[in-house]
Amino acid sequence: MTDGDGAHDEQRHELRSPAGFNPTGNGGKKRKGHKGGGEESMVPDADFKSYYGRPVLKPPVWEWMVPAYLLTGGLSAGAILLSVGADLTKRPALCRSCRIGSFGALLASSYLLIGDLGRPLRFHHMMRVAKPTSPMSMGTWILMSYGPGCSLAGMAELLPKAWRTRGRIGGIVKWTARVSGVSAAVIAPALASYTAVLLADTAVPAWHEAYRELPFVFTGSAAASGAGLAMVCAPVSEAAPARRLAVVGAAIEIAAALRIDHKPEFELTTYTHGEPHHLRKMSEYLTIGGALAAVTLARRSRIAAVLGGLALLAGSGFQRFGTFEAGVESTKDPIYVVKPQRERLDARRREQEEQARRAAEQGEQ
Repeated sequence: MTDGDGAHDEQRHELRSPAGFNPTGNGGKKRKGHKGGGEESMVPDADFKSYYGRPVLKPPVWEWMVPAYLLTGGLSAGAILLSVGADLTKRPALCRSCRIGSFGALLASSYLLIGDLGRPLRFHHMMRVAKPTSPMSMGTWILMSYGPGCSLAGMAELLPKAWRTRGRIGGIVKWTARVSGVSAAVIAPALASYTAVLLADTAVPAWHEAYRELPFVFTGSAAASGAGLAMVCAPVSEAAPARRLAVVGAAIEIAAALRIDHKPEFELTTYTHGEPHHLRKMSEYLTIGGALAAVTLARRSRIAAVLGGLALLAGSGFQRFGTFEAGVESTKDPIYVVKPQRERLDARRREQEEQARRAAEQGEQ
């Protein structure tokens, strides 16, 4: 058990053994005589439970499709941004791989989103209104605004080479792909970060309490994954922008994730324990490894570039699944809801008492 696990258990025990409750029973006496000469508790420690042992919050009904959707949406956004830079700096192979990869990730993202909704008509119904105060509504319109430009740029690269490079048709295709790519790139940062706002806007304790950091985690992860895709698909000679983006994205993602780990709020302890902790640690190792490969061996070795890019892609996936699982875990145990509520009530009560004391002192004067 690590120090973090011990602190976590102490916090849980503090809530589950309220003041005045004697966990040993028998007036505080303990039974002696078991093997080893020590003492043995006659009654087990008190265990906090909610009404009928049910969680205070319902765990999210989302399945694996949702974190996979978070991954593919960010991947598409990161890749399309990189494709615009590659187009403007005359790197055709890098540009083509990023456009096609971004289009493929967009198709996968759309499938995962509609599949999780259960019925395609539900996605259609979400477009009937635009509600600025709803991250879900705004996210739907962000996706719809981003989709056409990304799709046109990707499909243009899938046309026969003769159509893309020769004559008047080639000029029109090139111009259309460039304008479409730029239009998608303008919206890409919003696409990469809106899903973090969507999670943080829920009542799930671990997501809601990390509302400041999650957009940076998701945006950095999107940049790193897009760069990883480019490192895998593009030749080493054209992949310098991808390698630089990989380092920047990895740095932002890891810095924001570490900030979540070191914040004192009790709701965030789910990020540092159990399955979410293991997933996010794997993400950290893979992302750091991919970034190190990008600034060293990947500059000369095609094999190193592919391995580094795959590490970045896998690291982004582990980050999304780890964040998702941390939120689910924080809804299963009532302590993540009740303990912060009690702390806020106690703080409010102390503040009211202090205000009353000051008012009384002023009245006496």
